[in-house]
Amino acid sequence: MARKAGKSPAPPTTRPAPGPAMPIEPTSLQPQTTITKKPSKSKLKKKSYASEGVRDNDIFLLPGSDYQILGLITIIGALVRLFRIYQPTSVVFDEVHFGGFASKYIKGKFFMDVHPPLAKLLITLAGWLAGFDGDFDFKDIGKDYLEPQVPYVAMRMLPAVLGIATIPFMFLSLKALGCRTFTAAMGAALLIFENGLLTQSRLILLDSPLVVCTAFTALAFICFSNQHELGPDRAFDASWWFWLTATGLGLGATVSVKWVGLFTIAWVGVITLLQLWVLLADTQNVTPRKWLKHFFARAFCLIVLPVFFYVGMFGIHFLCLVNPGDGDGFMSSEFQATLNNKAMADTPADVIFGSEISLRHWNTQGGYLHSHAHMYPTGSKQQQITLYPHKDENNVWLLENQTQPVIGENQTIAGPRAWANMTEYIKDGDVLRLYHTTTHRRLHSHDQRPPVTEADWQQEVTAYGYEGFEGDANDFFRVEIIKHMSDGALAKERLRTIQTKFKLVHIMSGCVLFSHKVKLPDWGFEQQEVTCAKGGTLPNSVWYVEQNYHPLLEGDVEKVNYRNPGFFGKFWELQKVMWKTNAGLVESHAWDSRPTSWPILRRGINFWGKDHRQIYLLGNPVIWWSSTLAILAYVAFKALAVIRWQRSCNDYSNVTFKRFDYEIGQTVLGWALHYFPFFLMARQLFLHHYFPALYFAIMALCQIYDFGFHRVSGLGLRENPMIGRSLAVLFVAFSIGVFTLYAPLAYGNRWTQNECKMVKLFDTWDFDCSTFLNDYSEYANIVPEGDAKPTVPSLQIPSNKGAEEAVTPQAQPAAGIPPPDAEHPNQQKVLGREERVEYRDQDGNLLDDAQVSALLAEGKASFSTKYETETKVVDEHGNIIPESAVAPEHPDAEGANPDTKGNVKPGTEVPRAEVSLDDSREEQLRMAKPASDASEATK
Repeated sequence: MARKAGKSPAPPTTRPAPGPAMPIEPTSLQPQTTITKKPSKSKLKKKSYASEGVRDNDIFLLPGSDYQILGLITIIGALVRLFRIYQPTSVVFDEVHFGGFASKYIKGKFFMDVHPPLAKLLITLAGWLAGFDGDFDFKDIGKDYLEPQVPYVAMRMLPAVLGIATIPFMFLSLKALGCRTFTAAMGAALLIFENGLLTQSRLILLDSPLVVCTAFTALAFICFSNQHELGPDRAFDASWWFWLTATGLGLGATVSVKWVGLFTIAWVGVITLLQLWVLLADTQNVTPRKWLKHFFARAFCLIVLPVFFYVGMFGIHFLCLVNPGDGDGFMSSEFQATLNNKAMADTPADVIFGSEISLRHWNTQGGYLHSHAHMYPTGSKQQQITLYPHKDENNVWLLENQTQPVIGENQTIAGPRAWANMTEYIKDGDVLRLYHTTTHRRLHSHDQRPPVTEADWQQEVTAYGYEGFEGDANDFFRVEIIKHMSDGALAKERLRTIQTKFKLVHIMSGCVLFSHKVKLPDWGFEQQEVTCAKGGTLPNSVWYVEQNYHPLLEGDVEKVNYRNPGFFGKFWELQKVMWKTNAGLVESHAWDSRPTSWPILRRGINFWGKDHRQIYLLGNPVIWWSSTLAILAYVAFKALAVIRWQRSCNDYSNVTFKRFDYEIGQTVLGWALHYFPFFLMARQLFLHHYFPALYFAIMALCQIYDFGFHRVSGLGLRENPMIGRSLAVLFVAFSIGVFTLYAPLAYGNRWTQNECKMVKLFDTWDFDCSTFLNDYSEYANIVPEGDAKPTVPSLQIPSNKGAEEAVTPQAQPAAGIPPPDAEHPNQQKVLGREERVEYRDQDGNLLDDAQVSALLAEGKASFSTKYETETKVVDEHGNIIPESAVAPEHPDAEGANPDTKGNVKPGTEVPRAEVSLDDSREEQLRMAKPASDASEATK
């Protein structure tokens, strides 16, 4: 449109996006006169922080038809989520850990986990209400639920119900964002038929509670933001306060399930800061006093409430876990002393020569200096010194002076108890010896490499000597008190129980008594290694006396005990241990993946395999890739919008453009803050860590659809809604079709190898198609898991006056061996497998029972066990059948007994000689493994 010369252009009706000021060239050389009209008082009141184009999207005021659609979609979601939730009837993936934690909650046994307690408490509550008594330990993947009658279905129902709840939350969130009902229904449908979210919500895992808490928080904050953007008139009314409070409770719940909730807090925090910044600019409606009211309302609801919620969950956690358990070794001695049966009686404060003490290590969660009557198999082959986590008589050491006491006329008192009738304090710098009261040997070190840590800067530590032996120079250690770590003035000068932290320096070599988390092999009972280190780190070289006894330190002498850390002391210590342990989960895992692979669904996780079936975590590729494209589409839009804004294009004067940028940008920010922080983590990561980000990505996909087909004018799509609806129906139908293709991997259903191979699009989707049978008819010969009760063979062990007899199990049906049928007419009927202990002479000749008994009676023979077995399959007549004639068991049907020495628990990598890469990979694929198996924290 042409403008008249000499006249200024009319001001825009809407405020443009902020940008650099541009010089305006005058249209005439004549001086310009500008007349500014003072706006009326009524117009000043209209200007506020209210956003243009925003309507009241109160989800409590939806039409009845919307609630009917919501109810129908939720019912469909429930049917999909709960379909055959009873299968599989054995432990799956991380049910090993989270089911095990439920057992420990019910038994009250303290454990240490890297995740906060809310979801685990809810799972425990579901199990307890269903009658679970905590006796089942969930020890291994594939362990049967049916025989011990574990109410596992009730425990799985909790994550399933929470997974169902995400469906209405998605629907209502999209409605709160102003989307059409059809769009909201589409978003809910995509959640229903997302294979990955389905798989996680059917098992005793934490990701379903995490996603539903994230979804609830997103819904509450979207509703609050809608009320905020309606302007000053809505501030501080009932709806405003309700949604702000709900957001705070949602944040508390999310971070109480997993620390991933911190990313949700970051998302809410960034948008809240933006809101406060906008409020600061509204000088007409928001006075400084009212701005502070906005600030403190948000601070209380979004900071104080979540903190109280989070701390309260740990209060319940501590109330439940009052007994010692396998996790208390991660905690300090003060923490352990608060548990039942771990509390210690007051003990004398002063440590003197002749005291019998227990010595604890300061850094590795308080293991005791320990020895026992077993020797090192290598090195000096002297008696072992270890660090042992439990109280035991082998932890007791008597403190001797470097010289024996002299009384009277130069009369020397011999023996380790020579100081029983004298009180001589042990001061900083004193030299002493530690006498092991049980085995009568002294703590000793020498220039010999340790049996495990063969480092030049570490020496072997042993217990050396015998009863009556006076010892040698390598038994002497000097006490060096660490003053800044000791409590109280006296504890800095002389040895005091608990209060004094000190080092023991070996006199002859200058090394320091040292321990770390390296464990000895089976010959050392997997106890921690103790060495003498030259230049060892200070925390690993620090010791203190826990218990102290001396005949003269009885009665009214000063006594000490551990200080009670109180609730907040225990809470803060547990947070630090959780953080440290979580950061320490850096070992590689068979099924881990990095964040770059998640948006493109490069790889899944093998959860379970048994009876020619498999559960493999894999998302719906249609939904996954479409949501990723939606994120990329917005990023491209934003980049173009910024460039056009820099070029002074007036795009932001368009209300629809502005709302598209802000509303979808808010959702994409949620995706980014739940995705990119994982790039900063070196710990183990898995595909399921992407699920909260996936939720936001699906929401962004639906918003882009809604804007493109129902809000943006000029494309012709808004005027023809049937086009958009038809495309949406086709997209959802296609997603459902793909969902059904991969459903057997989510439900653990029967499948055929051809069907599996047909949908395996990439080699990186490493589910094992060879697990399945070739045809569905072949499954008729497979006894489904849980239908057959395992039988335990009875052993007949005849007595033979101490002689070792052959042990013959009674014949039992051999597991995994199908009966003969028309397809296998030549297959022999196998009644059982017989195992015998065989005795042979030096030439390999087989000896019968009479010969064995005669040789033993004459004392002319000795028998030793060789750790190898030979299994022979026999028929009903006792004839040996070659193993090749018997159908082999499926490798997932029954693995090695994990409790047997030398066997490896499922999921542990085993070195194999002369195995090709393909074979090694194939064996790895068959093996499901708990996600946290590499850390002791979750055991």
